[in-house]
Amino acid sequence: MDLDTARTLISRAVVVDGTGAPGREADVVLEGGRIRTIARPGSLDPTEHPGHLDAAGLVLTPGFIDMHAHSDLQILLTPEHTAKLSQGVTTEVLGQDGLSYAPITPEVLAVVRQKIAGWNDDPADREIGWPTVRAYLDELDAAGIATNAAYLVPHGVVRALVMGFEEGAADAEQIRRMCAILEEGLLDGAAGMSTGLTYTPGMYADRAELAALCGVLARHGGYLSPHTRSYGHGALEAYAEMVDLAETSGCALHLTHATMNFGENKGRGGELLELVDAALARGVDITLDTYPYLPGATTLSAVLPSWAAAGDTEAILARFQDPAARARMREDMEVNGSDGCHGVTVEYETLEISGVRNPELAGLVGRTVREIAEETGEEPFDAALRIMAADRLGTGILQHVGHEENVRTIMAHPAHTGGSDGILIGAKPHPRAWGTFPRFLGHYVRDEGLMSLEEMVHHLSGRPARRLRLRERGEIREGWAADLVLLDPATVDAASTFADPRQPARGIRAVWVNGALAYGEGGVTGRRAGRALRREAETPHRLSPAGR
Repeated sequence: MDLDTARTLISRAVVVDGTGAPGREADVVLEGGRIRTIARPGSLDPTEHPGHLDAAGLVLTPGFIDMHAHSDLQILLTPEHTAKLSQGVTTEVLGQDGLSYAPITPEVLAVVRQKIAGWNDDPADREIGWPTVRAYLDELDAAGIATNAAYLVPHGVVRALVMGFEEGAADAEQIRRMCAILEEGLLDGAAGMSTGLTYTPGMYADRAELAALCGVLARHGGYLSPHTRSYGHGALEAYAEMVDLAETSGCALHLTHATMNFGENKGRGGELLELVDAALARGVDITLDTYPYLPGATTLSAVLPSWAAAGDTEAILARFQDPAARARMREDMEVNGSDGCHGVTVEYETLEISGVRNPELAGLVGRTVREIAEETGEEPFDAALRIMAADRLGTGILQHVGHEENVRTIMAHPAHTGGSDGILIGAKPHPRAWGTFPRFLGHYVRDEGLMSLEEMVHHLSGRPARRLRLRERGEIREGWAADLVLLDPATVDAASTFADPRQPARGIRAVWVNGALAYGEGGVTGRRAGRALRREAETPHRLSPAGR
Protein backbone atom coordinates (compact mmCIF):
# COMPACT_ATOMS: atom_id res chain seq x y z
CA MET A 1 0.00 0.00 0.00
CA ASP A 2 1.14 3.58 -0.68
CA LEU A 3 2.77 4.92 2.47
CA ASP A 4 3.56 8.31 0.98
CA THR A 5 0.17 9.83 1.76
CA ALA A 6 -1.29 12.67 3.79
CA ARG A 7 -2.09 10.27 6.64
CA THR A 8 -0.29 7.00 7.37
CA LEU A 9 -0.95 4.36 10.02
CA ILE A 10 1.98 2.23 11.19
CA SER A 11 0.36 -0.51 13.21
CA ARG A 12 1.73 -2.93 15.79
CA ALA A 13 5.31 -1.64 15.65
CA VAL A 14 7.56 -1.88 18.68
CA VAL A 15 8.15 1.80 19.41
CA VAL A 16 11.64 2.53 20.73
CA ASP A 17 11.08 6.19 21.39
CA GLY A 18 14.62 7.62 21.68
CA THR A 19 14.55 8.23 25.43
CA GLY A 20 16.16 4.92 26.38
CA ALA A 21 12.88 3.61 27.81
CA PRO A 22 11.86 0.00 27.03
CA GLY A 23 10.19 -0.51 23.67
CA ARG A 24 6.43 -0.92 23.60
CA GLU A 25 4.06 -2.07 20.89
CA ALA A 26 1.82 0.70 19.52
CA ASP A 27 -0.07 2.07 16.56
CA VAL A 28 1.38 5.34 15.24
CA VAL A 29 -0.33 7.80 12.90
CA LEU A 30 1.61 10.31 10.79
CA GLU A 31 -0.15 13.37 9.40
CA GLY A 32 0.97 16.75 8.19
CA GLY A 33 4.63 15.94 8.81
CA ARG A 34 3.93 15.17 12.48
CA ILE A 35 3.34 12.22 14.75
CA ARG A 36 -0.37 12.77 15.34
CA THR A 37 -1.32 9.73 17.41
CA ILE A 38 0.35 7.00 19.44
CA ALA A 39 -2.27 4.45 20.45
CA ARG A 40 -2.68 0.94 21.82
CA PRO A 41 -1.66 -1.71 19.27
CA GLY A 42 -4.55 -2.75 17.04
CA SER A 43 -6.84 -0.01 18.35
CA LEU A 44 -6.92 2.06 15.14
CA ASP A 45 -8.91 1.09 12.05
CA PRO A 46 -6.64 0.74 8.99
CA THR A 47 -9.51 1.56 6.64
CA GLU A 48 -9.62 5.09 8.03
CA HIS A 49 -6.08 5.82 6.90
CA PRO A 50 -5.03 6.24 3.25
CA GLY A 51 -1.70 4.63 4.01
CA HIS A 52 -1.28 1.60 6.25
CA LEU A 53 1.67 -0.58 7.16
CA ASP A 54 1.38 -3.62 9.39
CA ALA A 55 4.72 -3.40 11.22
CA ALA A 56 4.32 -6.40 13.52
CA GLY A 57 7.78 -7.66 14.51
CA LEU A 58 9.48 -4.44 13.37
CA VAL A 59 10.89 -1.57 15.43
CA LEU A 60 9.99 2.08 14.93
CA THR A 61 12.63 4.57 16.10
CA PRO A 62 13.27 8.28 15.74
CA GLY A 63 15.41 9.19 12.74
CA PHE A 64 19.12 9.00 13.41
CA ILE A 65 21.21 12.15 13.76
CA ASP A 66 24.66 12.15 12.17
CA MET A 67 26.65 14.47 14.40
CA HIS A 68 29.64 14.56 12.04
CA ALA A 69 28.74 14.60 8.35
CA HIS A 70 30.71 15.68 5.29
CA SER A 71 27.68 16.14 3.04
CA ASP A 72 28.14 19.89 2.62
CA LEU A 73 28.17 19.67 -1.18
CA GLN A 74 26.89 16.16 -1.83
CA ILE A 75 23.53 16.95 -0.21
CA LEU A 76 23.11 19.30 -3.20
CA LEU A 77 25.10 17.49 -5.91
CA THR A 78 23.54 14.05 -5.34
CA PRO A 79 20.12 15.01 -4.01
CA GLU A 80 18.85 11.42 -3.73
CA HIS A 81 21.35 11.08 -0.84
CA THR A 82 21.03 7.31 -0.71
CA ALA A 83 24.06 6.85 1.52
CA LYS A 84 22.39 8.58 4.44
CA LEU A 85 18.71 7.76 3.91
CA SER A 86 19.41 4.05 3.47
CA GLN A 87 20.89 3.84 6.96
CA GLY A 88 18.12 5.80 8.65
CA VAL A 89 19.78 9.22 8.95
CA THR A 90 17.23 12.02 8.93
CA THR A 91 19.39 14.89 10.26
CA GLU A 92 23.06 15.73 9.58
CA VAL A 93 25.44 18.27 11.09
CA LEU A 94 27.57 19.92 8.39
CA GLY A 95 30.46 22.40 8.40
CA GLN A 96 32.85 20.05 10.20
CA ASP A 97 36.58 20.16 10.94
CA GLY A 98 36.94 23.90 10.52
CA LEU A 99 36.63 23.96 6.72
CA SER A 100 33.52 24.42 4.61
CA TYR A 101 31.88 26.81 2.16
CA ALA A 102 30.10 29.44 4.27
CA PRO A 103 30.67 32.19 5.19
CA ILE A 104 33.30 32.69 2.51
CA THR A 105 34.68 35.10 -0.08
CA PRO A 106 35.81 34.15 -3.60
CA GLU A 107 39.46 34.60 -2.62
CA VAL A 108 39.25 32.27 0.36
CA LEU A 109 37.02 29.85 -1.53
CA ALA A 110 39.67 29.43 -4.23
CA VAL A 111 41.97 27.89 -1.63
CA VAL A 112 39.41 26.06 0.49
CA ARG A 113 37.80 24.21 -2.40
CA GLN A 114 41.19 22.69 -3.24
CA LYS A 115 42.01 21.90 0.39
CA ILE A 116 38.83 19.88 0.90
CA ALA A 117 38.24 18.54 -2.60
CA GLY A 118 39.14 15.11 -1.20
CA TRP A 119 36.28 15.42 1.28
CA ASN A 120 33.57 16.94 -0.86
CA ASP A 121 34.65 17.05 -4.54
CA ASP A 122 35.29 20.27 -6.46
CA PRO A 123 32.63 20.52 -9.16
CA ALA A 124 33.66 22.67 -12.11
CA ASP A 125 30.13 22.86 -13.49
CA ARG A 126 28.38 24.22 -10.41
CA GLU A 127 28.85 27.43 -8.50
CA ILE A 128 29.66 26.80 -4.83
CA GLY A 129 30.55 28.98 -1.88
CA TRP A 130 28.14 31.21 0.03
CA PRO A 131 28.88 34.65 1.54
CA THR A 132 26.91 33.97 4.71
CA VAL A 133 25.61 31.01 6.69
CA ARG A 134 22.11 32.28 5.96
CA ALA A 135 22.75 32.12 2.22
CA TYR A 136 23.93 28.51 2.46
CA LEU A 137 20.97 27.42 4.55
CA ASP A 138 18.64 29.26 2.17
CA GLU A 139 20.20 27.33 -0.72
CA LEU A 140 19.54 24.02 1.04
CA ASP A 141 15.90 24.93 1.54
CA ALA A 142 15.46 26.23 -2.00
CA ALA A 143 17.06 23.16 -3.57
CA GLY A 144 15.08 20.66 -1.50
CA ILE A 145 17.24 18.27 0.51
CA ALA A 146 16.76 14.65 1.46
CA THR A 147 17.69 15.01 5.15
CA ASN A 148 17.46 17.82 7.64
CA ALA A 149 20.72 19.71 8.07
CA ALA A 150 22.28 21.81 10.82
CA TYR A 151 25.50 23.75 10.25
CA LEU A 152 28.61 24.69 12.21
CA VAL A 153 30.60 27.84 11.44
CA PRO A 154 34.04 26.56 10.31
CA HIS A 155 36.80 28.21 12.33
CA GLY A 156 39.52 27.70 9.71
CA VAL A 157 37.49 29.64 7.16
CA VAL A 158 36.72 32.39 9.67
CA ARG A 159 40.46 32.71 10.36
CA ALA A 160 41.27 32.77 6.65
CA LEU A 161 38.72 35.56 6.07
CA VAL A 162 40.62 37.70 8.57
CA MET A 163 44.25 36.52 8.30
CA GLY A 164 44.65 34.41 5.18
CA PHE A 165 46.24 30.97 5.28
CA GLU A 166 49.65 31.76 6.70
CA GLU A 167 51.01 30.98 10.16
CA GLY A 168 50.87 33.55 12.92
CA ALA A 169 49.06 34.55 16.07
CA ALA A 170 46.02 36.80 15.76
CA ASP A 171 46.16 40.24 17.36
CA ALA A 172 43.29 41.77 19.33
CA GLU A 173 41.69 43.44 16.32
CA GLN A 174 41.87 40.27 14.23
CA ILE A 175 40.29 38.27 17.06
CA ARG A 176 37.54 40.88 17.31
CA ARG A 177 36.81 40.49 13.60
CA MET A 178 36.74 36.69 13.87
CA CYS A 179 34.29 36.93 16.76
CA ALA A 180 32.04 39.21 14.71
CA ILE A 181 32.00 36.73 11.81
CA LEU A 182 31.19 33.86 14.16
CA GLU A 183 28.43 35.85 15.83
CA GLU A 184 26.86 36.65 12.47
CA GLY A 185 26.92 32.96 11.57
CA LEU A 186 25.24 32.02 14.84
CA LEU A 187 22.58 34.66 14.33
CA ASP A 188 22.06 33.28 10.83
CA GLY A 189 21.18 29.95 12.44
CA ALA A 190 24.41 27.99 12.91
CA ALA A 191 24.43 25.50 15.79
CA GLY A 192 28.00 26.24 16.85
CA MET A 193 31.56 26.26 15.58
CA SER A 194 33.87 23.53 14.35
CA THR A 195 37.66 23.57 14.38
CA GLY A 196 40.31 21.73 12.41
CA LEU A 197 43.37 22.04 14.60
CA THR A 198 45.53 19.66 12.57
CA TYR A 199 44.57 21.41 9.33
CA THR A 200 45.79 24.76 8.03
CA PRO A 201 45.01 27.48 8.83
CA GLY A 202 43.09 26.38 11.94
CA MET A 203 46.13 24.76 13.52
CA TYR A 204 47.78 28.17 13.86
CA ALA A 205 45.18 29.40 16.36
CA ASP A 206 46.44 29.98 19.89
CA ARG A 207 44.49 29.81 23.12
CA ALA A 208 43.59 33.49 23.17
CA GLU A 209 41.94 33.23 19.76
CA LEU A 210 40.00 30.07 20.61
CA ALA A 211 38.97 31.34 24.03
CA ALA A 212 37.49 34.52 22.56
CA LEU A 213 35.52 32.53 20.00
CA CYS A 214 34.30 30.13 22.69
CA GLY A 215 33.04 33.15 24.60
CA VAL A 216 30.87 34.05 21.62
CA LEU A 217 29.53 30.50 21.53
CA ALA A 218 28.68 30.69 25.22
CA ARG A 219 26.77 33.95 24.83
CA HIS A 220 24.66 32.53 22.00
CA GLY A 221 24.14 29.00 23.32
CA GLY A 222 26.24 27.46 20.57
CA TYR A 223 28.58 24.54 21.04
CA LEU A 224 32.21 23.91 20.18
CA SER A 225 32.87 20.89 17.95
CA PRO A 226 36.64 20.59 17.78
CA HIS A 227 38.84 18.48 15.59
CA THR A 228 41.56 18.69 18.24
CA ARG A 229 45.29 19.25 17.85
CA SER A 230 46.05 15.54 17.98
CA TYR A 231 44.44 12.11 17.99
CA GLY A 232 47.84 10.45 18.30
CA HIS A 233 50.82 11.76 20.28
CA GLY A 234 49.45 14.13 22.87
CA ALA A 235 45.82 13.14 22.28
CA LEU A 236 44.83 13.42 25.93
CA GLU A 237 46.50 16.82 26.24
CA ALA A 238 44.63 17.95 23.13
CA TYR A 239 41.30 16.83 24.60
CA ALA A 240 42.16 18.49 27.91
CA GLU A 241 42.78 21.78 26.09
CA MET A 242 39.28 21.68 24.64
CA VAL A 243 37.70 20.77 27.97
CA ASP A 244 39.49 23.67 29.62
CA LEU A 245 38.35 26.08 26.90
CA ALA A 246 34.75 24.99 27.38
CA GLU A 247 34.97 25.17 31.16
CA THR A 248 36.53 28.62 31.32
CA SER A 249 34.30 30.13 28.62
CA GLY A 250 31.06 28.42 29.62
CA CYS A 251 30.28 27.03 26.18
CA ALA A 252 29.04 23.51 25.51
CA LEU A 253 31.56 21.04 24.10
CA HIS A 254 31.01 18.19 21.68
CA LEU A 255 34.12 16.06 21.14
CA THR A 256 33.59 14.91 17.61
CA HIS A 257 35.12 11.69 16.22
CA ALA A 258 36.36 11.07 19.75
CA THR A 259 39.00 8.43 19.13
CA MET A 260 42.29 7.34 20.68
CA ASN A 261 44.27 6.22 17.65
CA PHE A 262 47.81 5.13 16.69
CA GLY A 263 49.96 2.60 18.49
CA GLU A 264 50.79 4.70 21.53
CA ASN A 265 47.09 5.04 22.44
CA LYS A 266 46.15 1.36 22.31
CA GLY A 267 43.98 0.57 25.34
CA ARG A 268 43.79 4.18 26.53
CA GLY A 269 40.14 4.94 25.74
CA GLY A 270 39.35 4.79 29.44
CA GLU A 271 41.76 7.63 30.12
CA LEU A 272 39.81 9.89 27.79
CA LEU A 273 36.59 8.99 29.59
CA GLU A 274 38.18 9.73 32.98
CA LEU A 275 38.92 13.23 31.68
CA VAL A 276 35.35 13.61 30.41
CA ASP A 277 33.77 12.27 33.61
CA ALA A 278 35.81 14.58 35.80
CA ALA A 279 34.71 17.57 33.72
CA LEU A 280 31.08 16.46 33.74
CA ALA A 281 31.26 16.23 37.53
CA ARG A 282 32.44 19.87 37.59
CA GLY A 283 29.42 20.90 35.53
CA VAL A 284 30.99 21.15 32.07
CA ASP A 285 28.46 20.39 29.33
CA ILE A 286 30.14 17.67 27.23
CA THR A 287 29.00 15.15 24.66
CA LEU A 288 31.00 13.19 22.11
CA ASP A 289 30.53 11.11 18.98
CA THR A 290 32.24 8.12 17.40
CA TYR A 291 31.97 5.92 14.34
CA PRO A 292 31.95 2.11 14.82
CA TYR A 293 35.04 1.30 12.74
CA LEU A 294 38.79 1.18 13.31
CA PRO A 295 40.30 3.04 10.31
CA GLY A 296 39.96 6.78 9.92
CA ALA A 297 39.64 8.70 6.67
CA THR A 298 41.10 11.98 5.48
CA THR A 299 43.20 13.32 2.62
CA LEU A 300 46.76 12.26 1.88
CA SER A 301 47.92 15.86 2.18
CA ALA A 302 46.71 15.89 5.79
CA VAL A 303 49.85 14.01 6.87
CA LEU A 304 52.08 16.91 5.81
CA PRO A 305 53.63 19.09 8.53
CA SER A 306 51.80 22.36 9.01
CA TRP A 307 54.54 24.56 7.62
CA ALA A 308 54.53 22.52 4.40
CA ALA A 309 50.75 22.76 4.08
CA ALA A 310 50.62 26.53 4.48
CA GLY A 311 49.14 28.67 1.72
CA ASP A 312 47.33 27.65 -1.44
CA THR A 313 47.82 24.59 -3.62
CA GLU A 314 50.50 26.20 -5.77
CA ALA A 315 52.56 27.20 -2.73
CA ILE A 316 52.39 23.68 -1.32
CA LEU A 317 53.32 22.02 -4.60
CA ALA A 318 56.21 24.45 -5.06
CA ARG A 319 57.71 23.19 -1.79
CA PHE A 320 57.63 19.67 -3.21
CA GLN A 321 60.14 20.85 -5.83
CA ASP A 322 62.51 22.46 -3.34
CA PRO A 323 65.22 19.96 -2.21
CA ALA A 324 65.71 21.65 1.17
CA ALA A 325 61.96 21.77 1.84
CA ARG A 326 61.58 18.12 0.83
CA ALA A 327 64.35 17.09 3.19
CA ARG A 328 62.76 19.01 6.04
CA MET A 329 59.33 17.49 5.25
CA ARG A 330 60.74 14.00 5.27
CA GLU A 331 62.48 14.52 8.60
CA ASP A 332 59.27 15.83 10.17
CA MET A 333 57.15 13.03 8.71
CA GLU A 334 59.53 10.14 9.39
CA VAL A 335 61.63 11.20 12.37
CA ASN A 336 60.15 14.07 14.37
CA GLY A 337 56.44 13.31 13.96
CA SER A 338 54.33 15.50 11.68
CA ASP A 339 51.84 17.76 13.44
CA GLY A 340 49.52 17.18 10.49
CA CYS A 341 49.72 13.46 11.29
CA HIS A 342 48.81 14.02 14.94
CA GLY A 343 52.41 14.28 16.12
CA VAL A 344 53.33 10.72 15.15
CA THR A 345 55.71 9.52 12.47
CA VAL A 346 53.98 8.53 9.25
CA GLU A 347 53.46 4.78 8.77
CA TYR A 348 53.03 4.47 5.02
CA GLU A 349 51.61 0.95 5.28
CA THR A 350 48.57 2.41 7.09
CA LEU A 351 47.77 4.92 4.33
CA GLU A 352 45.41 3.32 1.79
CA ILE A 353 44.32 5.34 -1.25
CA SER A 354 40.52 5.56 -1.23
CA GLY A 355 39.85 8.10 -3.97
CA VAL A 356 41.59 10.25 -6.55
CA ARG A 357 40.50 13.18 -8.67
CA ASN A 358 43.01 12.57 -11.48
CA PRO A 359 41.68 9.64 -13.55
CA GLU A 360 45.23 8.64 -14.46
CA LEU A 361 45.73 7.63 -10.82
CA ALA A 362 42.65 5.41 -10.61
CA GLY A 363 44.77 2.26 -10.43
CA LEU A 364 46.17 3.34 -7.07
CA VAL A 365 42.82 3.05 -5.28
CA GLY A 366 42.77 0.28 -2.69
CA ARG A 367 46.57 0.16 -2.31
CA THR A 368 48.76 1.56 0.42
CA VAL A 369 51.46 4.14 -0.18
CA ARG A 370 54.07 1.58 0.86
CA GLU A 371 52.75 -0.99 -1.64
CA ILE A 372 52.82 1.61 -4.41
CA ALA A 373 56.39 2.58 -3.53
CA GLU A 374 57.57 -1.02 -3.50
CA GLU A 375 56.14 -1.56 -6.97
CA THR A 376 57.74 1.57 -8.43
CA GLY A 377 61.03 1.27 -6.55
CA GLU A 378 60.56 4.64 -4.86
CA GLU A 379 60.93 5.60 -1.26
CA PRO A 380 57.42 5.82 0.29
CA PHE A 381 57.94 9.52 1.03
CA ASP A 382 58.71 10.22 -2.62
CA ALA A 383 55.71 8.16 -3.75
CA ALA A 384 53.41 10.07 -1.40
CA LEU A 385 54.54 13.46 -2.70
CA ARG A 386 54.36 12.30 -6.32
CA ILE A 387 50.75 11.16 -5.83
CA MET A 388 49.79 14.39 -4.07
CA ALA A 389 51.32 16.47 -6.85
CA ALA A 390 49.70 14.48 -9.66
CA ASP A 391 46.33 14.73 -7.90
CA ARG A 392 46.76 18.36 -6.86
CA LEU A 393 46.22 17.40 -3.21
CA GLY A 394 42.82 15.83 -3.92
CA THR A 395 43.72 12.26 -2.90
CA GLY A 396 41.56 10.59 -0.25
CA ILE A 397 42.93 7.95 2.10
CA LEU A 398 41.89 5.45 4.72
CA GLN A 399 44.20 5.52 7.72
CA HIS A 400 44.38 2.16 9.50
CA VAL A 401 45.29 3.29 13.01
CA GLY A 402 42.34 2.43 15.31
CA HIS A 403 41.86 -0.01 18.20
CA GLU A 404 38.75 -2.09 18.88
CA GLU A 405 38.94 -1.83 22.68
CA ASN A 406 39.03 1.96 22.47
CA VAL A 407 36.06 2.02 20.07
CA ARG A 408 33.98 -0.15 22.40
CA THR A 409 34.96 1.68 25.57
CA ILE A 410 34.17 5.15 24.24
CA MET A 411 30.98 4.00 22.48
CA ALA A 412 29.49 2.78 25.75
CA HIS A 413 29.85 6.11 27.55
CA PRO A 414 26.63 7.92 28.60
CA ALA A 415 27.66 11.09 26.72
CA HIS A 416 28.17 9.20 23.44
CA THR A 417 26.35 9.95 20.17
CA GLY A 418 26.85 8.71 16.62
CA GLY A 419 28.79 10.48 13.88
CA SER A 420 29.75 8.87 10.60
CA ASP A 421 32.53 11.27 9.56
CA GLY A 422 31.54 9.83 6.20
CA ILE A 423 33.25 11.01 3.02
CA LEU A 424 30.83 10.35 0.17
CA ILE A 425 33.18 10.65 -2.80
CA GLY A 426 36.04 8.56 -4.16
CA ALA A 427 36.21 5.14 -5.76
CA LYS A 428 36.38 3.31 -2.42
CA PRO A 429 35.28 5.63 0.37
CA HIS A 430 35.26 4.50 3.97
CA PRO A 431 32.23 2.21 4.50
CA ARG A 432 31.20 4.33 7.48
CA ALA A 433 29.61 6.73 4.98
CA TRP A 434 26.98 4.06 4.22
CA GLY A 435 27.11 1.81 7.27
CA THR A 436 27.67 3.68 10.53
CA PHE A 437 24.19 3.63 12.04
CA PRO A 438 23.12 0.10 11.08
CA ARG A 439 26.49 -1.20 12.27
CA PHE A 440 25.90 0.34 15.70
CA LEU A 441 22.54 -1.47 15.87
CA GLY A 442 23.46 -4.76 14.22
CA HIS A 443 27.04 -5.56 15.07
CA TYR A 444 27.45 -3.83 18.43
CA VAL A 445 23.91 -4.19 19.83
CA ARG A 446 22.47 -7.44 18.46
CA ASP A 447 25.64 -9.42 17.80
CA GLU A 448 27.99 -8.14 20.51
CA GLY A 449 25.48 -7.11 23.18
CA LEU A 450 27.41 -3.95 24.05
CA MET A 451 24.16 -2.28 25.18
CA SER A 452 20.42 -2.60 24.67
CA LEU A 453 18.72 -1.54 21.46
CA GLU A 454 16.81 1.11 23.41
CA GLU A 455 19.98 2.64 24.83
CA MET A 456 21.74 2.69 21.46
CA VAL A 457 18.75 4.31 19.77
CA HIS A 458 18.92 6.98 22.50
CA HIS A 459 22.61 7.49 21.59
CA LEU A 460 21.64 7.98 17.93
CA SER A 461 18.52 10.13 18.29
CA GLY A 462 17.34 11.62 21.59
CA ARG A 463 20.75 12.44 23.00
CA PRO A 464 22.14 14.23 19.91
CA ALA A 465 18.84 16.09 19.51
CA ARG A 466 19.37 17.53 22.98
CA ARG A 467 22.93 18.57 22.10
CA LEU A 468 21.58 20.38 19.04
CA ARG A 469 18.68 21.76 21.09
CA LEU A 470 16.29 20.61 18.41
CA ARG A 471 12.70 21.44 19.06
CA GLU A 472 10.34 18.46 18.86
CA ARG A 473 12.81 16.08 17.26
CA GLY A 474 14.82 13.08 18.41
CA GLU A 475 11.99 11.24 20.17
CA ILE A 476 8.69 9.62 19.20
CA ARG A 477 6.07 11.80 20.85
CA GLU A 478 2.66 12.99 19.76
CA GLY A 479 2.95 16.33 17.99
CA TRP A 480 6.65 15.97 17.27
CA ALA A 481 8.22 15.95 13.80
CA ALA A 482 7.81 12.64 11.98
CA ASP A 483 11.49 11.83 11.41
CA LEU A 484 11.25 8.06 11.75
CA VAL A 485 12.97 4.77 10.90
CA LEU A 486 11.26 1.37 10.63
CA LEU A 487 13.76 -1.45 10.95
CA ASP A 488 13.99 -5.19 11.43
CA PRO A 489 16.04 -5.80 14.60
CA ALA A 490 16.87 -9.34 13.49
CA THR A 491 18.58 -8.27 10.26
CA VAL A 492 19.61 -4.62 10.59
CA ASP A 493 23.31 -4.19 9.86
CA ALA A 494 25.77 -2.51 7.55
CA ALA A 495 26.16 -4.11 4.13
CA SER A 496 28.93 -1.70 3.12
CA THR A 497 32.45 -3.11 3.26
CA PHE A 498 35.92 -1.76 2.60
CA ALA A 499 35.96 -3.68 -0.68
CA ASP A 500 32.44 -2.59 -1.71
CA PRO A 501 31.44 0.42 0.38
CA ARG A 502 28.46 1.84 -1.51
CA GLN A 503 25.91 -0.68 -0.29
CA PRO A 504 22.59 0.21 1.36
CA ALA A 505 22.09 -1.17 4.84
CA ARG A 506 20.23 -4.36 5.55
CA GLY A 507 17.06 -4.32 7.59
CA ILE A 508 16.02 -0.68 7.10
CA ARG A 509 12.42 -1.00 5.89
CA ALA A 510 11.32 2.64 5.71
CA VAL A 511 12.54 6.14 6.54
CA TRP A 512 10.33 9.21 6.91
CA VAL A 513 11.69 12.77 6.93
CA ASN A 514 9.22 15.34 8.18
CA GLY A 515 6.46 12.84 7.54
CA ALA A 516 7.38 12.16 3.90
CA LEU A 517 8.45 8.65 2.96
CA ALA A 518 12.03 9.24 1.81
CA TYR A 519 13.26 5.64 1.67
CA GLY A 520 11.58 2.25 1.38
CA GLU A 521 12.53 -1.28 0.44
CA GLY A 522 12.50 -0.16 -3.19
CA GLY A 523 15.15 2.47 -2.45
CA VAL A 524 14.87 6.25 -2.28
CA THR A 525 11.44 7.59 -3.20
CA GLY A 526 12.59 10.95 -4.54
CA ARG A 527 10.74 12.86 -1.82
CA ARG A 528 13.05 15.55 -0.45
CA ALA A 529 11.34 16.95 2.62
CA GLY A 530 14.47 17.82 4.60
CA ARG A 531 14.97 21.31 5.99
CA ALA A 532 17.80 23.52 7.14
CA LEU A 533 17.59 23.56 10.93
CA ARG A 534 18.39 27.03 12.17
CA ARG A 535 18.93 28.58 15.54
CA GLU A 536 16.18 31.08 16.31
CA ALA A 537 17.68 34.49 17.07
CA GLU A 538 15.05 35.25 19.69
CA THR A 539 15.58 31.91 21.45
CA PRO A 540 19.28 31.21 20.87
CA HIS A 541 19.40 28.01 22.92
CA ARG A 542 17.58 25.85 20.40
CA LEU A 543 17.29 25.15 16.71
CA SER A 544 14.07 25.01 14.76
CA PRO A 545 13.17 24.20 11.17
CA ALA A 546 13.57 26.96 8.64
CA GLY A 547 10.52 29.00 7.91
CA ARG A 548 8.67 28.09 11.10
